[in-house]
Amino acid sequence: MKTSNKILFVAFIIILVTILILSLSGIIMMNEKETVLQGQIEAEEYNISGLLPGRIEEIYVKKGQYVEKGEILIHIISKEVNAEYEAQKSLEKAAKLQSEKLDSGSRKELVSIAKELWDGTKADLKLAKTTYDRISALYEDSIVSVQRRDEVEAIYRSALAAERAAYYQYQIAKEGVQEQDKASAKEMAKAAEKNAEVVKSLLKDSKLTSPISGQIATIALNVGELSSIGTSIMTIVDIENPYLVLNVREDLLKNFKMGNDILCEIPALGLNDVPFTINYISPLGSFATWKATKDSGGYDLRTFEIQAVPKYKVNDLRPGMSAIVTIEN
Repeated sequence: MKTSNKILFVAFIIILVTILILSLSGIIMMNEKETVLQGQIEAEEYNISGLLPGRIEEIYVKKGQYVEKGEILIHIISKEVNAEYEAQKSLEKAAKLQSEKLDSGSRKELVSIAKELWDGTKADLKLAKTTYDRISALYEDSIVSVQRRDEVEAIYRSALAAERAAYYQYQIAKEGVQEQDKASAKEMAKAAEKNAEVVKSLLKDSKLTSPISGQIATIALNVGELSSIGTSIMTIVDIENPYLVLNVREDLLKNFKMGNDILCEIPALGLNDVPFTINYISPLGSFATWKATKDSGGYDLRTFEIQAVPKYKVNDLRPGMSAIVTIEN
């Protein structure tokens, strides 16, 4: 009986000590003078893409390499667009010659030039149709993208329109020249020039350059692969302008004001009290709301995203590093 009482007494003492320890821990936690928040260093990323659909001929940079603003990154070639540009330039030249001949009134030469122009556009149309049929077949087999198919279709329709226009000009030349015909020829010459300029503007995107000085973060495509319009080929990180991102519960938001400085610890660099200036405060979505329990009688708390930039340049500060902010309660 005495042994049983002893066991009960020891158990009671253990439970009592445990309760005291937990109570003291709770009191200490409630009276903590500091709250520690962890954020992250980030930087803006730029996607590199072009308007020229084609095959990647060469990539001049590697992942992780630092590049300067304006440096050439990628060379893209497109045989179809190059062929279309040459065709449009020939059409422009022939249309201008025809307009000049109409003004001079040389009937025989007019007919000859109009026939030559029509024959040229027929050849261009044949090439465009063959290319369109080939790309359409590849599209049906899911080898090329819909953007690629649409681009080739647009070139084919342009060639078809050019052939019809050249044919009507040839008929006009055979039947005789009127003032309206001269005006029409001039407009056709202008249209041909504009078409050539449109294709030329696409070819300007054959060599893509860096919009900023930064570091190559990712390279999505390899040499020899097809690039569609607007496809992101690589991304560049602006490591020269890092900033802090910190998620703060709204009951702590009173400690953060626009334009104020906050001190951060950067563990990766072994730095303390690095000053950052707050330049952005915005609420996050409902997914980041701290929900109160029904029994607590409390209220939901929103979470706010705070961004801050270093007050001075911090050497070796890179995206992905942790940043510790300590605030007084």
